[in-house]
Amino acid sequence: MRVGFIGLGTMGAPMARRLLEAGHDVVVHNRTREREEPLAALGAGRAASPRECAAGREVVFTMVSDTPDLEQVVLGETGAVHGLERGAVLVDMSTVSPAATRRIADELRGRGVAMLDAPVSGGSEGAQKGTLSIMVGGPAEALERVRPLLEVLGRTITHVGDSGAGQVAKAVNQVIIAGTYASVAEGMALAMKAGVDVDALLRALAGGAAQSWVLENRARNMLTGEYPLGFRTRLHRKDLGIALAEARERGVSMPVAAYVEQLEAGLVGRGYGDEDVSNVARVVRELAGIDP
Repeated sequence: MRVGFIGLGTMGAPMARRLLEAGHDVVVHNRTREREEPLAALGAGRAASPRECAAGREVVFTMVSDTPDLEQVVLGETGAVHGLERGAVLVDMSTVSPAATRRIADELRGRGVAMLDAPVSGGSEGAQKGTLSIMVGGPAEALERVRPLLEVLGRTITHVGDSGAGQVAKAVNQVIIAGTYASVAEGMALAMKAGVDVDALLRALAGGAAQSWVLENRARNMLTGEYPLGFRTRLHRKDLGIALAEARERGVSMPVAAYVEQLEAGLVGRGYGDEDVSNVARVVRELAGIDP
């Protein structure tokens, strides 16, 4: 298929690469143009703007950091909306505001373009391996048209409702893993202070009710006090902000998510926002006297 891909960060670049390696005709664009070069070396076309990236494409993917970025690359002066043709599909895989998603979808619908909000879970590892979980909101018929592309990117593809529903699903995901990160960090700190065999402990926990993706993939970070990038803390904090705003609108109290958002806000303020989100353990380790 003729595919455009806008946004080549930690997640977007490996996703675009997978589409290219699957044999699709891919044109890419990124605000920092140098990030296009590795994909161009593999055969991708380069576009000077989102509008150019969307021109003549059957499907255009966006994977950007925040709601204002999405609004700019889609609806801005040189946005994709000016290049998308009637019958095309825009698939936004960013994590952004559900309300903004619905507004953009309405604008595109009036131009004969379908939009799917399809945020993902699984981190950079999942983007590289094509094992992401993809939560999709928007027209079911549009999903079926792009499903072969999504199957290159993810292992689980679930239609959860109308426009904006995918973003709500991602907000729920981020709320749940926020609590998991914090509780795994606290558990690892307790284990270290008590002097138990942490290798044996991790094997035991993996076989019981405490098993989770965070425990399996990030507990080691928390034990060593090193946080190599998987998903940036500042972006998870942004995601929790979206979830908390949605919760306020719906009258839902989320004290755990609010607590983790404050931990992450402090980490961002201290200059740790580009570390992996498992660095919530920094705070727990400091309070426990493990780190100075």
